[in-house]
Amino acid sequence: MNLELKYPAYSPRIRQQNGQPHIFDFIRRRWLALTPEEWVRQHVLNYLVSIKNYPAPVIAVEKELQLNDLKKRYDIVVYSPGMAPHIIVECKAPYIELNQAVLEQAQRYNLIVKAPILMITNGVSDAVYVSGQRVQELPAF
Repeated sequence: MNLELKYPAYSPRIRQQNGQPHIFDFIRRRWLALTPEEWVRQHVLNYLVSIKNYPAPVIAVEKELQLNDLKKRYDIVVYSPGMAPHIIVECKAPYIELNQAVLEQAQRYNLIVKAPILMITNGVSDAVYVSGQRVQELPAF
């Protein structure tokens, strides 16, 4: 998969498994099916660690949360040094428009997580909100 994204290029570990491409998730330390959304998620993780200097141990990926009677999974949560949720990131495939529905999905997840920073991205564009106000870019660690 070679989709051009806004995040810095890096060289992820990719292999074929049962005829399907898989990418190594350096946070979860396991191989995952390489989907367009996973391609975006891995680039965002690399961006958080290598550009924004967030330590890998304070990042959680695809954890389950309970939203009313539904079990959902957030994409990325970055914790503060005190281990309080700091950033929640909702990743979409590059061809998914970042519209109000995507923002509302992230906001619903954040009702549970309660992170002061919310980010939605499709790898081509993104939107970052700090305490509900749109900002230009994600703050560094």
